[in-house]
Amino acid sequence: MSCKSTKVAPSVDFDHSCSDSVEYLTLNFGPFETVHRWRRLPPCDEFVGARRSKHTVVAYRDAIYVFGGDNGKNMLNDLLRFDVKDCSWCRAFTTGTPPAPRYHHSAVVYGSSMFVFGGYTGDIYSNSNLKNKNDLFEYKFATGQWTEWKVEGSLPVARSAHGATVYSDKLWIFAGYDGNARLNDMWTISLQDREHACWEEIDQSGEIPPSCCNFPVAVCRDKMFVFSGQSGAKITNNLFQFEFKGHMWTRIPTEHLLRGSPPPPQRRYGHTMVAFDRHLYVFGGAADNTLPNELHCYDVDSQTWEVIQPSLDSEMPSGRLFHAAAVIQDAMYIFGGTVDNNVRSGEMYRFQFSCYPKCTLHEDYGKLFENRQFCDVVFILGEREERVLGHIAIVTARCQWLRKKILQARDRQRQKTKQESSEESDEGATGGTRDISGGNKPSGAQPMLEVSIREAEAQPFEVLMQFLYTDKIQYPRRGHVQDVLLIMDVYKLALSFKLSRLEQLCVQYIEASVDLQNVLSVCENANKLQLDQLKEHCLNFVVKESHFNQVIMTKEFEHLSTPLIVEIVRRKQQPPLRLYSDQPVDIGTSLVQDMKAYLEGGGLEFCDIILLLDGHPRPAHKAILAARSSYFEAMFRSFMPEDGQVNISIGEMVPSKQAFESMLRYIYYGDVNMPPEDSLYLFAAPYYYGFSNNRLQAYCKQNLEMNVTVENVLQILEAADKTQALDMKKHCLHIIVHQFIKVSKLPNLRSLSQLLLLDIIESLATHISDKQCAEMGSDI
Repeated sequence: MSCKSTKVAPSVDFDHSCSDSVEYLTLNFGPFETVHRWRRLPPCDEFVGARRSKHTVVAYRDAIYVFGGDNGKNMLNDLLRFDVKDCSWCRAFTTGTPPAPRYHHSAVVYGSSMFVFGGYTGDIYSNSNLKNKNDLFEYKFATGQWTEWKVEGSLPVARSAHGATVYSDKLWIFAGYDGNARLNDMWTISLQDREHACWEEIDQSGEIPPSCCNFPVAVCRDKMFVFSGQSGAKITNNLFQFEFKGHMWTRIPTEHLLRGSPPPPQRRYGHTMVAFDRHLYVFGGAADNTLPNELHCYDVDSQTWEVIQPSLDSEMPSGRLFHAAAVIQDAMYIFGGTVDNNVRSGEMYRFQFSCYPKCTLHEDYGKLFENRQFCDVVFILGEREERVLGHIAIVTARCQWLRKKILQARDRQRQKTKQESSEESDEGATGGTRDISGGNKPSGAQPMLEVSIREAEAQPFEVLMQFLYTDKIQYPRRGHVQDVLLIMDVYKLALSFKLSRLEQLCVQYIEASVDLQNVLSVCENANKLQLDQLKEHCLNFVVKESHFNQVIMTKEFEHLSTPLIVEIVRRKQQPPLRLYSDQPVDIGTSLVQDMKAYLEGGGLEFCDIILLLDGHPRPAHKAILAARSSYFEAMFRSFMPEDGQVNISIGEMVPSKQAFESMLRYIYYGDVNMPPEDSLYLFAAPYYYGFSNNRLQAYCKQNLEMNVTVENVLQILEAADKTQALDMKKHCLHIIVHQFIKVSKLPNLRSLSQLLLLDIIESLATHISDKQCAEMGSDI
């Protein structure tokens, strides 16, 4: 009997050589590099090159190239090569005249060449002939040839400790130190045609970073990022992004508190930053007189920071500054730097990245709102009675004020239905709502719930709803008066509905958008809406020394209400005392926190579907399941079971109750933490249930690779046997055989099935020698 043909998810293989139509799942489990693992590689041998800092490293094919720097006494201009496959060091072959010894230069790779620009050169030992450079050298990897590019026309001012990167066939140079002052200019030169190359200064716009030096740059998602660095006497921890196409800078706001994620790294300089996938990784540097060694990761898509927890078997590098980093394939290599007591390092470390697909929780719920599918509530807003559709499950999970309104409306609807039923009246309980539901209502369903909110207008309420579904608001045109006033109306609603998180987002947007052109309009509106915090911000903005004369000369000032003019004049004459509050800001709860509480019982009274696992019921919410799974979305749209019950399986396999709860946590709030045995059951779930990507599968695989231990190996063996994951079963039997003394003492061993016990005995007989059997017999 041949096996049936089966479509499979990426990275999932089925063995079709089986009988009785049994599908054998393999996880490609085998040799792997543990993710988030630091490894110390052979250090640079003193016969190859000196320990150093302020150097550069670049990656080309399977090698790291180290150029220049200083060893504590002298500047260097040697070129070292580290082979990442052989883990061996050598001096790179060179011909021609290399750049003069230097440090704080930059080096990039373009095509099959390395380009070195600028830096600080001279004799630091005797403190003579020291100067910054603006020369450009090319090193060809294939021939080892050094050549200097002689460029006609204007040149960037000589500099060191600048940032450099390659984008669109061009070298881009930003900021640095010219010997007298820090810079924030930007220059570019095409690397395609040496004969016609010329430097061009870029006309930058937007929020240009302040003049700075000793900072890294990295390119990700077609943008260049700059983080922290020295800016005069000030060191910040700001992150800026530069759009190459429009030459526009943007400072990325620090919304870590509002997003429920860790703050950015503390301010620092002399650190490294590299890009991999959609992430930026920041390591080391000098941070407030310390040398931290934690690794920070910034997700460009979600705009959140996190501190990476290294694997337990990591060999962590010590904190350092003026080291250098580069990426080859899926790993980061860090070399050298200055460590404690001003000692130069010759160490090389490797960090293994993880590459999980991004969490789509917010996007999935956002699409549910945009598509208006499976809506079961309509909000009737303002005097004009405009209508906005929504989903009871999302709204009641996120907003207690609206939850109360919905419960009141539901009670009224039930009383009305009960009354009509008792009167045996045929008057339409569903009249006037069929066209609203868009055909999403199953047969026999309750009419769409109507909730009247007179104090809210449709446009700001739509923005508020967008926040409930996605935890953010799509900021409109920054600084545009009408858009700022709209967000002020949203802010007023957030105060009424007690949505602290939305309050903070609105305040952040409005305060960042106040400028000389709109400040009076915003101030007047804040006064009218009784938004004291925003009014205070506007008044302080107006009376600033650099703003006051410009604001009072505008026509808008002439038409300002008299009480406000009086308030501005008095504030200018006698500024109020600043009152500092040590009370923490209420940042509210996040989408993840709210959906977690909802799944754990907070949403029980709003359940509208029953999931059956091996006959056991588990109440759930249709809108949430449909938002996160195309399987449920298609089911509820086309063939919703009349009894409102759905049997749960993953293909032909019914998961354990524990694994099923892990899957629900992933669906409701994106949680991927689970015991390794659950990962076996859920490995194929992303394919079967049609999740947005295979993020869950990637975590399941990593969970199994990293967390199979003697303590849990028997549970995983059972799960592997049940899911027919043959390679994992083989791996578990291997651990059991080699750790049998410890495994034999586990209570779970006695509860294994007879067939699994026979598998263990067979494996023992195959792998254990007579001598080992004798030794084991004496121990047991």
